[in-house]
Amino acid sequence: MVGARGRGVPRLREIPDQDLARDPRVRVGAGALTRRRAGTAHPLLDPVTLDDLVDDSGALLHAGDSRDGERYTDADFDGLDLTGATFRECEFARVSFTETKLRGATFAECLVSELRAPVFSAPFSRWRDVRVDRSRLGSVEIYEAELRGVSLDGCKLDFVNLRNASVTDVLLANCVIEELDLGGATVQRLELQNCRIGVLDVAGARLKDVDLRSSEFSTLHGLEGLRGATIDDGQLSLLAPLLADHLGLVVE
Repeated sequence: MVGARGRGVPRLREIPDQDLARDPRVRVGAGALTRRRAGTAHPLLDPVTLDDLVDDSGALLHAGDSRDGERYTDADFDGLDLTGATFRECEFARVSFTETKLRGATFAECLVSELRAPVFSAPFSRWRDVRVDRSRLGSVEIYEAELRGVSLDGCKLDFVNLRNASVTDVLLANCVIEELDLGGATVQRLELQNCRIGVLDVAGARLKDVDLRSSEFSTLHGLEGLRGATIDDGQLSLLAPLLADHLGLVVE
């Protein structure tokens, strides 16, 4: 035994059963005590159901506008100034948002499908209980935004800027993202499910319950920012050279 010579064998402290019973990490049963391992928490997503929507072309939308219960289909919002606008319980289908100004906008309980925008600009925006499906976006500028209860499924995104954003209960499923920038972001319960990420940047990020296991990424920036993420054995082997370089290890 390495390092045991000259020292007494440490004695195990007996813990009273009542103390173990009060420990939430310990399960007592059938005369045996087992310590329960806490797993990675999944995003908490509530279903979004919209009824009795009113069709609208969006022609009269303007900055600071507030809309509830409307449906926009095959609409063109390109270049509109919707700074600070609020959309609650709205549906967007095949809407173009190219260079639409959405700074500080709010989307709550909305359904979005087949969104198109080579440039999607919504810094400081707020997203709560939003579902985005089958959308194609180029540069997505949502830095310092707040996302809670958001899912993206089957989307293709070139560059997603979430720097210094607050991201809680978010699911990215079956997405292709060329670059995902989470630098300085606060992220809790984020799952990347069957996604392909080109560059993942987590420099300065604060992660908790971030599940990367079923996705792949080619390049990683900010290795220290991965603390709080869950990866699988294969991903760990791919990260080995980065870990060695980060720790100054020489592998021969």
